[in-house]
Amino acid sequence: MNGVNKGIDKVEIALRWDPSPAGQPSTDLDLVAAPYPASDPHGDPSYVVHFDSRSPDGTITLNRDSKDGLGFGFDEVMTLELNRLDARYARVVVGVVIQQHQTRRTFSGVARPGLRIRQGYTVLAEDDFGGVPGATAAVVAEFTRDDTGAWDLRPGVEGFLDDPVTFTRAMGAIRRA
Repeated sequence: MNGVNKGIDKVEIALRWDPSPAGQPSTDLDLVAAPYPASDPHGDPSYVVHFDSRSPDGTITLNRDSKDGLGFGFDEVMTLELNRLDARYARVVVGVVIQQHQTRRTFSGVARPGLRIRQGYTVLAEDDFGGVPGATAAVVAEFTRDDTGAWDLRPGVEGFLDDPVTFTRAMGAIRRA
């Protein structure tokens, strides 16, 4: 790394939403993250981190998981320690999935969703999913490692219409420019 651009070392991805109205099925959004090897950065992920899991080396951790959006502030929080991620990984893709338990739900049916990506106290990206109202899942960030080993963020929300299992396989495909 050079002294000018140290890159991103540790980030927090936070997700919030309001609970469903009384009498309606609960809304459950989940953060998911997948690292991709340098040998095939757009192929299959090496593993996927989601609720009830973490990366084998502890560098990607879901710190807070909500099944209904109840709580104050951000309901679901994931930490990525990119500075500790093994050098064999060149890319990490982060997504959000709306669980489809009792009723089909898209982002337009989620009350006040919000996303924040930050490093320390510096906000790197924020979004409200307004650009993907008909999607059931979305890629929300792509982190890539450059030749010097520094990590860079490519923010932006890209919607998908897939179920959670299909989405985790498709979320690493080449993203549009």
